[in-house]
Amino acid sequence: MTLKSRNLSLSSQFDYLPDSDRYVTARPAPKYRFNLIGAGVIGQEHLHITHLEGRATIHGVYDPNPRSVALAQANHAKWSREPLVVYDSLEAACNDPQADALLICTPNYTHLEVARVAAQSGKPILLEKPIATTVQDALAITQLAEAHPSVFQVGLQYRYKSIFVEARHEALTRQTLGTLKTLSMQEHRIPFLDKVNQWNKFRQYSGDTLVEKCCHYFDLLNLLAQARPVRVYASGSQAVNFKDFTYNGQASDILDNAFVVIDYANGVRANFSLCMFAPMFYEELIICGDGGRLHAWEQRDFSVSGHGLVSEIDIICDESKPSRRITPAYPHWIEESGHSGATFYEHVYFIDNIEGKPTTTASAREGLWSVVVAAAAQESIKRGQVVVIADYLAELGITL
Repeated sequence: MTLKSRNLSLSSQFDYLPDSDRYVTARPAPKYRFNLIGAGVIGQEHLHITHLEGRATIHGVYDPNPRSVALAQANHAKWSREPLVVYDSLEAACNDPQADALLICTPNYTHLEVARVAAQSGKPILLEKPIATTVQDALAITQLAEAHPSVFQVGLQYRYKSIFVEARHEALTRQTLGTLKTLSMQEHRIPFLDKVNQWNKFRQYSGDTLVEKCCHYFDLLNLLAQARPVRVYASGSQAVNFKDFTYNGQASDILDNAFVVIDYANGVRANFSLCMFAPMFYEELIICGDGGRLHAWEQRDFSVSGHGLVSEIDIICDESKPSRRITPAYPHWIEESGHSGATFYEHVYFIDNIEGKPTTTASAREGLWSVVVAAAAQESIKRGQVVVIADYLAELGITL
């Protein structure tokens, strides 16, 4: 089924048709059943997109928070007449023979514990980002994933945002910009939203902001650089957000702004800028090579009525190639499904992985390296000096 006909199959204007009279608007029966482990905000997004993508359905859910389960049941009922199986233990959810694959969307600090149980099932696994909150735990999960007999995909889905898909294609496939020299990324956005037990407001549970949120961007920078990071220098602070917030007597201690500089082994240099107290969502990528410059950006502005997602790429080349401006986008019903459509394509490729088709999904090792950069940047902020990756890993007793 094409994406266009899949969209039509969701429209209520065709509800008058008997199933026997549906062709263009037909919706085939799902081939796979997924179990959802963790039903918070991102878990609900995965539930929605599993049904929207259409090749799978959500079979069951495990979450110790009853309200999360109740919301999952209500959202599932919008798509399926089958009741959602509710499990009373992680082990039961992972090992149900009726489930073909597992979506792990639990809080960051639980990933290693949950992944160990999930891996024992031998089922395909999609583990949400970050892979873990520490480099040590990320390495443990990577080792587990590389010994896993089935698919083990890490949810670094920003690589599927339309602007970043096109930017990578121009820079790495078409080589429009020549040899890449510098990379620059920026994110301006609103503060972290509420979570059950407010775990995302504390570094011991989230891994801190550069691990929790910005691993996406370090993954993209690593992909574009096509080399390993060797040095990281960062400056950051908790300037505005949650400075007066406490939970169970504990004060919030996460970064809300940072500047990060990364040197790669092949000479590529990158920087990343973060502000978590802006009244908008804005992402920017600038790639400079010896033959041109690419500027990609995406913005969602809440202060202007009706101002939805806007994205654009400017490519300025030397006299040997044409310059141009493009506005990459997915169909609106995909872009509105979550993370500008990136989660939708993450699911497309997860199922493609299950079916043995080639994809560009994030491996556990790529997830590990995104955390290495983030953790090194946070260590640099703490020390106030450059962190050499090899030395930092040696201090942790790790060789990569």
